[in-house]
Amino acid sequence: MSHSHDMDMDMGMDMGSGTSSGASGHSMMAVFHNSMATSLFSEAWTPTTAGTYAATCIFLIVFSAILRGLLALRNWQEYRWIDAEMKRRYVVVAGRGTLAERVSNDSLAKPMVLSSSGVEENVMVVQKHGAEGRPFRLSVDPIRAVLDTVIAGVGYLLMLAVMTMNVGYFISVLGGVFIGSLLCGRYATYDGH
Repeated sequence: MSHSHDMDMDMGMDMGSGTSSGASGHSMMAVFHNSMATSLFSEAWTPTTAGTYAATCIFLIVFSAILRGLLALRNWQEYRWIDAEMKRRYVVVAGRGTLAERVSNDSLAKPMVLSSSGVEENVMVVQKHGAEGRPFRLSVDPIRAVLDTVIAGVGYLLMLAVMTMNVGYFISVLGGVFIGSLLCGRYATYDGH
């Protein structure tokens, strides 16, 4: 019985000392700090001088600005892909009605008069039926997937930089977001990011 009590005491002591120093000698800091010797992404990337710390902060600024540029690039590409899709020519299959016939038979189509600069024209206004997905295109979808993956990877790496709780890294990421938004923000739409 004393043997099991000794084991419990030993385990308790091991657990107590293990949480304060950690297995590799590092502890998780729960508050912001300004230590220059904060590792970024790996132990090999640990600034040791003020110059290497400044270079790391500059890297984070540029990396954050690149993320904003990638978001703008993705939005620009989406507009290009949609524009190209709208310019495609479609073939009417034999036996199916033309677009004009389908519009005229549509119960939701409403005849209206459109006037511009004194010229009136009879038009048919049609309501879109449900959400239509765009078809898979080998020339578009793999590129979109690669771009989304790169955006996610850069975003997660920046998240890891902020999670170091280093004030300089945090401010650098925010500064890069500011600069990137200043340069590319008008080209990007924000849908939850």
